[in-house]
Amino acid sequence: MSAKMKLLHELIDPVVAALGYQLWGIEYVSQGKHSVLRIYIDAENGINVDDCAKVSHQVSGVLDVEDPISSHYTLEVSSPGMDRPLFTLEQFAAYAGHQADIRLRIAFDGRRRFKGRLNGVEGEDILLVVDDEEYLLPIDSIDKANIVPQF
Repeated sequence: MSAKMKLLHELIDPVVAALGYQLWGIEYVSQGKHSVLRIYIDAENGINVDDCAKVSHQVSGVLDVEDPISSHYTLEVSSPGMDRPLFTLEQFAAYAGHQADIRLRIAFDGRRRFKGRLNGVEGEDILLVVDDEEYLLPIDSIDKANIVPQF
């Protein structure tokens, strides 16, 4: 985790927890004037628009005071949804048996995208089964990972 992401977690997590929610994860997409800081929150009974607005208001105040991102950005607060992004080893382990779509920062075995069944966690690696072949993907090499909803 980068120093900026670690700082954002340290600032945002206590605010979200104090409001009675769980901080699921944070994404920062840097695109000049159109950068986005996306905060995912979760709760046992789910998340609605009012929950997102409440967290957005409180987090916005903290970020205005602390100013961890010097450039212009848009703050978004969202539920992880059905295609929830996965950020931590604990989240990957909890969703073992589910289908996942994973994109790596750097190609592994000649490819950057993997779609298969999560088979758990081994140390700092994610176990993913794709077409009956198991891959060990280091969590630090994962750019983005999402659960694939099954209907």
